[in-house]
Amino acid sequence: MPPMPARREKLKDLPVVGHKRVILAAPRGYCAGVDRAVIAVEKALANYGAPIYVRKQIVHNVHVVTTLEAQGAIFVDEVDEVPEGSTVVFSAHGVSPAVVKAAADRELHAIDATCPLVTKVHREATRFARDNYQILLIGHDGHEEVEGTMGHAPERTILVNSPADVPNIVVENTDNLVWLSQTTLSVDETMETVRLLRERFPTLQDPPSDDICYATQNRQVAIKKVAGEAELVIVVGSANSSNTVRLVDVSLENGAKAAYRVDYASEIKQEWLDGVSTVGVTSGASVPEVLVQEVLADLADAGYGDVSSVVTAEEDLMFSLPKELRTDAAGNPDERGLGGRNRKLDWQ
Repeated sequence: MPPMPARREKLKDLPVVGHKRVILAAPRGYCAGVDRAVIAVEKALANYGAPIYVRKQIVHNVHVVTTLEAQGAIFVDEVDEVPEGSTVVFSAHGVSPAVVKAAADRELHAIDATCPLVTKVHREATRFARDNYQILLIGHDGHEEVEGTMGHAPERTILVNSPADVPNIVVENTDNLVWLSQTTLSVDETMETVRLLRERFPTLQDPPSDDICYATQNRQVAIKKVAGEAELVIVVGSANSSNTVRLVDVSLENGAKAAYRVDYASEIKQEWLDGVSTVGVTSGASVPEVLVQEVLADLADAGYGDVSSVVTAEEDLMFSLPKELRTDAAGNPDERGLGGRNRKLDWQ
């Protein structure tokens, strides 16, 4: 595993008013879709050998990507960068039908590691478009998941970036109007957007089931419980991870006096801890637990060795791997083919 950046100096244990402690949010870290996608790349490397090409980042986490690169994965922006006949893995965020066709045109061996919850949204978009619905897709412009979903119904989809977009939306026919959403959004902001959309379009219909993924919701619920008691919240995860960035926002909206995102423990600044007795810690859904443990170790150096957990849900969901990867290189059934692995303590 590539080494994590080391801190030049340990954090100092400076006096504060009150007892120093850490409140650790649970659930946090890897969700079932991320676990499935990362294992898919590892299994592809084991079964087919390096290099294995991956379109976009398999998940939005710097450490995961660099670790897989060290094992022989090559990350590309588009399939036209992949040598003809090679193996390519589609990321957890999903792709449009145009990308699937482009891979087929290059005779690539494509393995689809799209999160099943994202695939569900793709199927909803396809079905609603087929039934002549206009789709209002709540999501962030440029996000890979949004691009993939819109690609399934490009002529029938209007993107809604935020509540501020609602007054400017133009819909020609409101009789068949439905909303869908990116799976990694803030639950509260999404429902506020839906409320404003329904004020403008009273006939707006809901999707058949909630699109925001269980893991995104669970992590937001957990940090809400923590934020009210924490003067500082540290969210572990990468800047391009939508659900990670939302956890910072949710922390600030629910009582935390300060909240910061870090990729690695070494990014924690001493001044963040000035006068702070209670630190909340959580991580985004694409973050291996080893990165959280590094944060806890650094905080312990600063006197925050008392760690307690706030648990708001138990997660035991696992997704089957893509069918091409349910056996080992010799063709024997693989015990990991019908589920993930226990990542509670570490990832390597």
